[in-house]
Amino acid sequence: MTSTTFDPTSTATSLAAAYTASRQQLLTTQTTAATATSTALTKLQSALTAFDTALTGLSGSATTSVLTNSATLGDTSIGTATATAAATAGTYAFFVKQLASANQVAYSNLSSVAASGSGTLGVSLAGGGSFTVTLAAADTDGNGTLTPVEMAAAINSASGNGSLVTASVITVGGQSQMVLTAGATGADSAITLDTSGVGDAGLAASLGAGSQLVAAKDAIVYLGTEATGVELRQASNTFDSIGGVSITFKKAMAASDAPVTLKVATDNTATATKLQTFVDAYNTLNNVLDGLTDTGDVANKKAAGAFADDSAVRALRTRLASTIRDNIGGVTLASYGVGADRYGVLSLDQTKLSARLATNPSGLDTLLGNTGITTKSGVLGSIHTALDAWTGTSGQIKNRQAGVTKLQTSLTTRQSTLDTQYNNAYARYLAQFTQLQTLQAQMTQTTNLFDALFSNNSSN
Repeated sequence: MTSTTFDPTSTATSLAAAYTASRQQLLTTQTTAATATSTALTKLQSALTAFDTALTGLSGSATTSVLTNSATLGDTSIGTATATAAATAGTYAFFVKQLASANQVAYSNLSSVAASGSGTLGVSLAGGGSFTVTLAAADTDGNGTLTPVEMAAAINSASGNGSLVTASVITVGGQSQMVLTAGATGADSAITLDTSGVGDAGLAASLGAGSQLVAAKDAIVYLGTEATGVELRQASNTFDSIGGVSITFKKAMAASDAPVTLKVATDNTATATKLQTFVDAYNTLNNVLDGLTDTGDVANKKAAGAFADDSAVRALRTRLASTIRDNIGGVTLASYGVGADRYGVLSLDQTKLSARLATNPSGLDTLLGNTGITTKSGVLGSIHTALDAWTGTSGQIKNRQAGVTKLQTSLTTRQSTLDTQYNNAYARYLAQFTQLQTLQAQMTQTTNLFDALFSNNSSN
C-alpha cells in the first residue's frame, strides 16, 4: 500500500500564509504608500526650504539688495574700497595727507623693584579714557619682587583698561623695556602716565621718561586736492563719508602726487550672478516638483510620483509659476531677462538684464521685494507666503507628516496583530498536520503488517 507523504512544516507555512494573504497584501500596500508619502514630504520640505533660503539672500531692503555696486580706487596701494547697493554711481578724487596711527611709547631702564610699597600707576589717554594699576598687588609669583613682565601683565589686566592700552616687554642690550600701545588710532590715543603714586623713585623716573615710538595722529584726507579740497579728519583710516561707500586708506601720499580716483559704478555682472542664484534655485525646486507630481507611464513601466494625484501640491506648483510672472510697478521678471520655457524652466538673459538696469536699476529691487517677517512685498514676498503655508510651524508638510506618522503607527500595530494571527494559524496547522503525519505513519505500519501476514498464509 502506498500513501501520500507531506511535510507538516511547509504545509503549515503555506496554509497560514494563505489564511492571512489578503490582509497582508492590503497592509503591505498601505505601508509602502505611507513610507513613500513620508519620504516625498521630506524631499518636498527640503526643496522648499532650500528655495526659501535662496529668496532670503535676494530680499531687498536698506542693507540687502540684489543690485551690486563696485567701488574701485585708481591706485590700490593707496587703499581699498567697497560699495553697497545704496551707493550712488560717480567718480571722486582723494588726497591722503596723513594716516591715522595709534600712540606707542617705550620706557627703558626698567629693573625689578620691591613689590611692597611700589604703589599705583595711573594710565590715561588724551581722549579721556583712564585707569589705575595697583603695582603692589602685581607680584604674581609672590617672591616679593616686581619685575617689568609682572608690571606689564598688571597693566593689561587692570580693571578699567578694556584694551585701551596694551603693554609688552622687550629686551634690548640686556635691558628690559616696556612698550605701551594704544588700542585705537587717532590723536586721542596719546598715552600719559601718572607716576605720582609710584613708591619706588627709580621706577617712577623711568616711567616718567617715555620715548615715543609712534605718534598719536588722526587721518587727514582731502576730498579733491590738498590745496582746494574739503578736509576730512578723523581717528580711523576707514572713511564712510560717501553714502554707501567705505574706503580704507593704507598709505599717505607725497605732496607732488595727484589725487587718487575712486569710481563707484553698478556691477551688472555681480547683480546677474545674484539673480542667477534665484533662477537656479527655482529650477531645482521645479525639478523636484516635476518628479513628485509625475503621472508616470504604464506602457514604459514608469511609476507615478508620490503626489501625482495630489491637487494641493499641483496648486502650489501652479501658484509659484504664476507668481514669477507678476507685474509690479509696470515691470516683470521677464523685463529683466528672466524668462520661462514651456516646461516652466527659467533662464537669464544677461544682455537684456544689463539693458534694463541701465534705465531702471531700482525697479529690480522693487519687483523682487522682500521676505520680511512683518512686511512682505514683491515677487519674493508672494513666493515666501506660498512656501510658508507648506513649511511653516503649522504648515501643510508638518500636518501631513503628523497624519502619516499616525497612520504608520496604526499600520505597525495592525501588522503586529496579523503576525500574531499568522503565528497562531501556523502553530495550529503544524500541530494538526504533525498529528496527521503520525496517524498516517501508524496506518502505514499496520497495513504493511497485514500485507506481510496474508502474504505468508497464501504461501502455505
